[in-house]
Amino acid sequence: MNQDPTRPQPAAAAPGQPAGPRAGGPGELLPGGKLPAALLKKLVLPRTGMQRREVVLAAAPGEDAAALDLGGDLLVAASDPITGAGHHAGWLVVHVNCNDVAATGAEPVAVLLTILLPPGAPQAMLEELMAGAHAAAREVGCQIAGGHTEVTPGLAQPLVVATALGRTPPSGLMPSGGARPGDVLLLTKWAGLEGTAILAADCRQALRDRGVAEPVLEAAAGLGRWLSIVPEARVAARRGAHAMHDVTEGGVLGAVWEMIAAARQAQGEPVGCVVETDAIPVRDETRVICAAAGIDPLRLIGSGALLVAAPPARAAELQAAWQEAGIPTAAIGRVTGDGRLRRVGPGGQEGELEPPGTDALWAARARLS
Repeated sequence: MNQDPTRPQPAAAAPGQPAGPRAGGPGELLPGGKLPAALLKKLVLPRTGMQRREVVLAAAPGEDAAALDLGGDLLVAASDPITGAGHHAGWLVVHVNCNDVAATGAEPVAVLLTILLPPGAPQAMLEELMAGAHAAAREVGCQIAGGHTEVTPGLAQPLVVATALGRTPPSGLMPSGGARPGDVLLLTKWAGLEGTAILAADCRQALRDRGVAEPVLEAAAGLGRWLSIVPEARVAARRGAHAMHDVTEGGVLGAVWEMIAAARQAQGEPVGCVVETDAIPVRDETRVICAAAGIDPLRLIGSGALLVAAPPARAAELQAAWQEAGIPTAAIGRVTGDGRLRRVGPGGQEGELEPPGTDALWAARARLS
């Protein structure tokens, strides 16, 4: 799928605000992909309407879900589109949104699904999207409870958006900002899972032309079966983890940066981290495809991997429980109290952990187009 499928027009100015696009200054255009944290803080987060006491987890850098206290269990909600995949969009959109809900410690219950189709779309296109969404919902154990479907002028391809709803007792809510100095950073499965599967499905011939063997492409396309993090999130929520974060745009390194940013925001403390890049597990299929596309697998969209911060004693228990359940896991770093975000590479070479920018998937698509 192209990076800008809808090519939206500038929105009308809000009352009291000047008209025209304003990212960093007058007339500046927004960058492609996920909005950088600095622009999120500047353009989005100051404009969230009236604060309500029912909202106990609100929008913030590094937080992918919101939580509302309506009496009894908390209602947890997360909303995301699928913009980087052409195949399996209905299946992906259910899983990635349920992942965000599960990463707060909540149990996914329902999904609201919005499907916007281009003019002239065949009925088979809608049938395929819904079949994928239905299959994913059954895999997670939730219901597609509503949404909206229409044919929309101006679209070149389908645009699929979902909102997942979940529930948890108040004591079970686990924001991304709960990481504490001394915690071990754990990663389940492997880096770049979702991006690898997307590239293998959508750019198959271009990868063949660059020397990627057919068995590698077949194995990479099958990585989608690992996309749900709901099983490992259930384990982490029961076994004393401090924080969880679903690895999405920006890859594993972006997810670590976002988790620490959320911890700083929530705790008001100089929380930092050290990430050992050599310890981050990457599948051979991902390495081969990323090398062919000229991208960093640690910056590739990676739904299916769950980042967890846990105290050392709990970390060992978590790894044992995941491994018993057949879920690969690795310790990739630690949370510190010095306020520095560091990455340590081969030979102990140290550098700064930078905030997530445009996901590597877009660069790969551009090179493989």
